[in-house]
Amino acid sequence: MKKKILISTGGSGGHTIPALILHEHLSDNFETIISSDLRGLKYIGGNFSQINIINTPKLNNIILFPFNFFKILFLTIKSIILLKKEKIDKLISTGGYMSLPLCLSARILGLDIFLIEPNFVLGKANKFYLNFSKKIFCYSNEIKNFPSNLKEKIVLIKPLVRKEFYEKKIDLNKNDKFNLLIVGGSQGANIFDDYLKDVIIQISKRYSLKVIQQTNLNNIDNLRNFYKKNNIENYIFNFEYKFVNILHKSDLCITRAGASTLAELSVSNIPFLAIPLPSAKDDHQFENAIYYEKRGCCWVLSQKLIEEKIEAVLLEIIGNKNDYLKKKDNLKNFNYQNTWNDVNQKILEHINEN
Repeated sequence: MKKKILISTGGSGGHTIPALILHEHLSDNFETIISSDLRGLKYIGGNFSQINIINTPKLNNIILFPFNFFKILFLTIKSIILLKKEKIDKLISTGGYMSLPLCLSARILGLDIFLIEPNFVLGKANKFYLNFSKKIFCYSNEIKNFPSNLKEKIVLIKPLVRKEFYEKKIDLNKNDKFNLLIVGGSQGANIFDDYLKDVIIQISKRYSLKVIQQTNLNNIDNLRNFYKKNNIENYIFNFEYKFVNILHKSDLCITRAGASTLAELSVSNIPFLAIPLPSAKDDHQFENAIYYEKRGCCWVLSQKLIEEKIEAVLLEIIGNKNDYLKKKDNLKNFNYQNTWNDVNQKILEHINEN
């Protein structure tokens, strides 16, 4: 009989997507179930017939603190009942405050707790959970804010991406234009909508472009009509479960610097211009982007310089083919021997440890 693992996640795609990838890695060897808050359901979609909802409130509201504190106590009791009822053997948390009741419950029940830190800055929740966890899976052993006395808990793995991203495909329908992908991540990027469309018009006067752009649902028609009016081929979308199909049609991506998105771009060998979200907690998006920039895999631009520099930066990237191809080579070298099986074996090796 397979042992049972509960994967706790929720919130943004940055937490939820790694949980889905972990489920894919573990499902052949374990019986895995998922727990999420209500926000994470958007990213989980119809992948599971049953999701265990643990809708943890934040504790940063002073007025609501007493109410939320007692709600977390209630959710902790609910989590203990869930873990015992489902006969869970191990708990994996992808971080965030939403996992607090389950991590506390697993601690009370003496279960093995494993953490995932996809960013290059240790999150506050993971820093708290780290004290009573067994291992933490990271993409680097130089995580900022990581306690030096607990570094022996780090297990280095390659960034988690879905299995389909390892399948190198040749898109026979790809056009002969320069395909520019613009994504804002799970939290969106309205600033991309505001500043990029006029810049793209200017660049299209020198280069033949196709724009593939993520935007919010209310703006899809506006952007589509804008590009159509200016004779620019385009595909505008909000959220795509088959994002891999979009990546394989792209030459360059302008993106925020969420860990999952950068990992997918890296494995897909797509050079990218990262514009980190300045409001990201602990400035983790900046650290994510710098990790790849130091390895010669991308370009990084501060958001406050978008209006002033974005056009010149894009013209330089598109026009300087040698630098662009160098970035592709660096991405290829960075992902040398990075396979689904290698990541899978590393995860199973440590989760199976007694």
